[in-house]
Amino acid sequence: MVIGEDGLARPAWAATDPLMRNYYDHEWGLPVTDEQGLYERICLEGFQAGLSWATILRKRPAFRAAFAGFDPEAVARYNSADVERLMQDPGIIRNRLKILATVKNAQATLELRNDGGLVDFVWGFRPDSTPRPRVPAEIPTQSAESVALSKALRKRGFSFVGPTTMFALMEAVGMVDTHLLASHRRGSSGIWPGWDCPGT
Repeated sequence: MVIGEDGLARPAWAATDPLMRNYYDHEWGLPVTDEQGLYERICLEGFQAGLSWATILRKRPAFRAAFAGFDPEAVARYNSADVERLMQDPGIIRNRLKILATVKNAQATLELRNDGGLVDFVWGFRPDSTPRPRVPAEIPTQSAESVALSKALRKRGFSFVGPTTMFALMEAVGMVDTHLLASHRRGSSGIWPGWDCPGT
């Protein structure tokens, strides 16, 4: 942990870059329970595969512009001409497979509306317990639930939703709390009361 000038403890990845620090302090690990927000997170986690999250955060405004604010109804209508247009967009990650997956995931999101919707589907894989890491080495990179979520989403037509990517999603949207026990953000999601300090 790194103690900032404000006296708050943060992990090293969130301690220096102002963009990452702001994301850590105000967004990461807080519940995302709306369809559009969850669809965006799934797609951005997919784009992040093999890259740094800082890269994705810096490009997020461009991603939002390119993908209609991650409105699944709009993106589901994207055609081959839209894909070619996005392949020329320097503001985003120009990976054809990931762009195609974003369109495919939008279509799959709409399909899920017939079966309870994306939010209930994803949050249905919330585990019964959450990690309680004291040091970064104790933070897992996947779980039985992220493996199951990955398989379930793939079966529903989603792409770039591997077990590690889905565990990162679960961390980002508050389904698990992997803030270190000493972090000022531990337990801040409200999802895991009683799990926020070593003695509970």
